[in-house]
Amino acid sequence: MGVTLYGSQGSRSPLVNWGAYELKVPLKMAPDLSSNPHPFRQIPCLVDDDSGATVFESGAILLHLLDKAEDSGGLSDADIASVKSWVVWANASLDQICFLETPDGKVYDTGLKKPNRRIETLNDLLADNKYLLGDQFSLADVAVASYLLYVPQFFRDIDLSRWPNVVRYMKDCASREYYGKAFGENVQQFLIASLESMDGSKKQGMFGGLF
Repeated sequence: MGVTLYGSQGSRSPLVNWGAYELKVPLKMAPDLSSNPHPFRQIPCLVDDDSGATVFESGAILLHLLDKAEDSGGLSDADIASVKSWVVWANASLDQICFLETPDGKVYDTGLKKPNRRIETLNDLLADNKYLLGDQFSLADVAVASYLLYVPQFFRDIDLSRWPNVVRYMKDCASREYYGKAFGENVQQFLIASLESMDGSKKQGMFGGLF
């Protein structure tokens, strides 16, 4: 039967849509948020139409989709363990880097305006890998890239060019068909253009030098 998602386009819900599309898990949107079963009435929240389970928090929802998917995409048990680790890292660590919040939970800035050792490490990891698990796209990339891509979407003056491998990775992920389907073509095209403008390898001067 699939799953039912309580969410909206302006929230973190589209990252769940993206994950479901990539995993080919049938998903439908709840027509009425008033019946949202989230204990704190927040979104996203997912109901498994087969088991009746209610799952909330985007990372937990992605992990549930991973378990529910009929095809793991050829991932080994070790790969699946890595995917789960990256999904948890995205929620527990990357979220707090990307979004700086006031004590009452309101986002006021992004931590990506300044150097960051974890993002520097991520940049190094992506120097020799197209995606987090090498050449194969996985749900790990859905989790990590979603958070990274929210930053230029909401902080439009951001410049991430100090991390060129991260910028390349973000552009690759944003260019995927199912990213556009989940987040919308306008968002997708804006992000691709924005990330291309940060790509230092393309900022060539008249005689081929950097300017």
